[in-house]
Amino acid sequence: QLSLVESGGGSVQPGGSLRLSCAVYGGTLEEYAIAWFRQAPGKEREGVSCISSNGATTKYTDSVKGRFTALRDNYQNMAYLQIHNQRPEDSAVYYCAADRTSSWDSFCDFDGMDYWGKGTLVTVSE
Repeated sequence: QLSLVESGGGSVQPGGSLRLSCAVYGGTLEEYAIAWFRQAPGKEREGVSCISSNGATTKYTDSVKGRFTALRDNYQNMAYLQIHNQRPEDSAVYYCAADRTSSWDSFCDFDGMDYWGKGTLVTVSE
């Protein structure tokens, strides 16, 4: 049973940066693609970024392209979401999720997540 724990959320001003972390326990990260989702109050959860199990493929929703970067360190069982130039509309609870794939695979998407973390809150305001 995989366990994912997010950290790194907080309050930032517009234009600021944060790095969210996702620590993975109980399994080998190289067997999982990682996706990041967010959910703002009153809105549906949306997938914002994913990274394949080998790190070679990343995808981003249009609203975050050029500002968000998905990273991972399979040897440390850690995944990261680097966020730059934050906007108030980025405020949300951010979740990491794991999708079981082949080891060191080049595919990722936002469907069929097998495990979820409990989220970390990001607030962007003056």
